[in-house]
Amino acid sequence: MVKNKNPEKTKTVIAQAVNLTDLINYQAASVVSRTIIDKKAGIVTLFAFDESQGLSEHTAPYDALVYILDGEANVVISGKPVRLKKGEFTIMPANEPHALSAVTRFKMLLTMIRS
Repeated sequence: MVKNKNPEKTKTVIAQAVNLTDLINYQAASVVSRTIIDKKAGIVTLFAFDESQGLSEHTAPYDALVYILDGEANVVISGKPVRLKKGEFTIMPANEPHALSAVTRFKMLLTMIRS
């Protein structure tokens, strides 16, 4: 996974209107991520998944909201498949196994609540 760890780039979105899908680009055969906010209470991250890419099953200690900005994804939460398209979201509960895979290339906003 390609990560953007440049805090200067995050400053470009403060106190102005920004289109989320313009903040991250697809890369061939990759999953790209960009952290927008990282605070004690939670983290907001943009992802761009190329076609056929995904994240294998894992758990996280916090609830997370997945909102699809572009494309289509399969999310499996505790063995239950959920197909999401642009404009749709789901919640992945804390400590429940989940995985994501691209049906088509897709962009998503992940909001994880830590407290």
